[in-house]
Amino acid sequence: MRWRPATRRRNRVPAVLAVLVVALAVLPLLRDSTGFVSDSRLFTMTQMFMAITVASSWNLTGGFTGYVDFGHAAWFGIGAYGTGVIMSKLSWPFVPALLAGAAVAAVAAALIGSATLRLRGPYFSIAMLGTFVTMREVARVWRPLTGGGSGLTMPPILDRPLFYYVTFAYLVVVVAFAFWLRRTRFGASLVAIREDEIGAEMRGVNTTVAKSAVFTVAGFITGIVGGLWGYQNSYLSPGIAFVEARTVDAVMMTILGGLGTVAGPVIGGAVLFWLRDVVWANFLDYHLLVQGVLLIIVVLYVPEGIVGKLRRRSGAVAITRVWRRADARRRAEPHGAQPS
Repeated sequence: MRWRPATRRRNRVPAVLAVLVVALAVLPLLRDSTGFVSDSRLFTMTQMFMAITVASSWNLTGGFTGYVDFGHAAWFGIGAYGTGVIMSKLSWPFVPALLAGAAVAAVAAALIGSATLRLRGPYFSIAMLGTFVTMREVARVWRPLTGGGSGLTMPPILDRPLFYYVTFAYLVVVVAFAFWLRRTRFGASLVAIREDEIGAEMRGVNTTVAKSAVFTVAGFITGIVGGLWGYQNSYLSPGIAFVEARTVDAVMMTILGGLGTVAGPVIGGAVLFWLRDVVWANFLDYHLLVQGVLLIIVVLYVPEGIVGKLRRRSGAVAITRVWRRADARRRAEPHGAQPS
């Protein structure tokens, strides 16, 4: 009985999420009836969905296992080029090419992860940053396959609402997968690796298999996002397919929302995109400076992120309410009454 208010709050969360999903689903339908929903806004929302999906996949390794990957955008570029090369060279339809390109990214993640995941701490992060730079240079010099600096051209897609729904649905699927994974025994083993990898090994967790598996899955998820982005952009070159800022964005979104939480990248990504609109409108020449200062403030004063802050506050409120009710009952009891 004492925890009923907190239980009611938890029961309201699925309803709020359902309302939010429905609102985002009907947004493109308002395109013709209101000037608020334009093709440019749908394009911006699509970019936000893809960025949040990349952040959610980065969180599988950086948040769940604690292996901070500074080269995560490499899987994005490999997925984009894999899809583009298969479509342009082999004339495959988009969907099979997208899956094949993501499979290429997953295989690359598995092979590279088998070596880099043996490293820990900053050594792993630096190795992954080197992997990213290497993949970009491979795309630049492998001209017969990738087109080199001239790039690849893909068939354009002009249906903004369709792409909006595709990227939104994929984001929902990835977040649902992360929610399910976090609550499985395998997800618990990933968190055990983050907290104490040696201790997890001593307790029977095959850390090598667990790290390689989640690293490969993250590569596949990000590879699909890269293929979607490449098809929407209709043009690929090393300079725009392999961009360091995508990894920086994924890290910022996850830390801002809550590292290692399922909702963290989603909330952090939405907040970051909203802040960028404000910063671009008011501090165009200093937007990168403002973003950097924001990240420093979050790390220093809200290291647990927005989700962690809300959880801590709700937990403190629930404990305070329980304490007050217990104190009120003690005051209401007759003096000298013996507890039953």
